[in-house]
Amino acid sequence: MTVGVLAIQGDFAAHAAALARRGVAAVVVRKPADFAGLDALVLPGGESTAMLHGIARDGLEAPLRAYLATGKPVLGTCAGVILLARTVTRPEQRSFGALDVDVERNAYGTQLDSFRTVVDDGGAFADLPAVFIRAPRIVRVGRAVEVLATVRGDPVLVRHGNCWGATFHPELTDDDRVVRAWLAA
Repeated sequence: MTVGVLAIQGDFAAHAAALARRGVAAVVVRKPADFAGLDALVLPGGESTAMLHGIARDGLEAPLRAYLATGKPVLGTCAGVILLARTVTRPEQRSFGALDVDVERNAYGTQLDSFRTVVDDGGAFADLPAVFIRAPRIVRVGRAVEVLATVRGDPVLVRHGNCWGATFHPELTDDDRVVRAWLAA
């Protein structure tokens, strides 16, 4: 399996390392041709506005939209969820609409308000460590979207088919349950 990691801005190296720990080949995606041959794609955390500028600058919008339309596995973390969301607020921002959720940017506060916790879920992700850094909050979940984990009552890990979103950074902990479950889905 070959997993691409969008490498425009953000923590793409941490995702590549997390995938490597699972024995998965990770390739950085920086140009349109890099989408060829991917079995799955990660949209990492970072700054979503900077990512959108980089996507436009590097001619990645059309190939990214085409990839998202294939139904192949996609995992968006933090800013990646913002890019995948149906609607983005605070402030409004364009997104790709691949995941039927609405998000509010930086809803947990500034960089100084970043925190670590464990998810409230009692299922497969019980006691999963979660790192929140200027994280978005999912404020609406579409009917076909499954909530896999919550924190303080907010959905923080969701999926709709092969499209997964985590408002936290699973790649920043040694617990690889999110990556394992996503790759197995």
